[in-house]
Amino acid sequence: MLQSAGTMLKTVIDTILPPACLGCRQPVTGMGNLCADCFSEITFISDPLCNLCGLPFQTPVAPDTLCGNCIARRPVFSRARAATIYGGKARDIILALKHGDRTDMAPYLARWLLRAGQDLITPETIITSVPLHASRLRHRKYNQAGLLASALGREAGCDVINNLIIRSRKTRSQGGLTGRGRHRNVSGAFRISDRHVGKIDNAPVLLIDDVFTTGATVEASARTLYRAGARDVAVLTLSRVVIMD
Repeated sequence: MLQSAGTMLKTVIDTILPPACLGCRQPVTGMGNLCADCFSEITFISDPLCNLCGLPFQTPVAPDTLCGNCIARRPVFSRARAATIYGGKARDIILALKHGDRTDMAPYLARWLLRAGQDLITPETIITSVPLHASRLRHRKYNQAGLLASALGREAGCDVINNLIIRSRKTRSQGGLTGRGRHRNVSGAFRISDRHVGKIDNAPVLLIDDVFTTGATVEASARTLYRAGARDVAVLTLSRVVIMD
């Protein structure tokens, strides 16, 4: 009965508000879908990729291959994956979520995350998100990474603890900084919330953010989670910056 009522409600909503493409708002066949044009402008990441950081390779490699960056300096987190390459329509969608109040997109984008990060998730996984500083959160009204984490938790059936990490020091925007500058900028900027101390002891944690650029922010967050007792910290982002040779 409840399922029938839910189906009826969805039919009514779809009739009043026809499904629109996430990228351009043109009519599509289902909620959360992309039109053919927008789909063609998004590069979804798949194998082959670095077994550790998830950087896509242009040629086939062995499953356990690491990229040059991970060989030179192993990241703090155990593994990282991303759904898309940052740029084009993927960039437009992320900016709409982040700055355009398109919070309605989070449940659909969480499905992208689930496909990209299914190997990182177990029934015991605790999902959390990279935090915003309180002043930035007041200005923006919401944390897009937190919205994605909550939506992913519902999709995956995992516990979610948003606000597990606190950004205790206001940092400047990472935009325009070098890789080394980004690491310095977020060094020591995070701590575990007092009310969540002990909640991730010996637990696998999945850290969610919108974009992976150099990895500085997620590495600083991962250090904080390990210090708080996490057994494993993996990273999952909606997109990642890839510089093609």
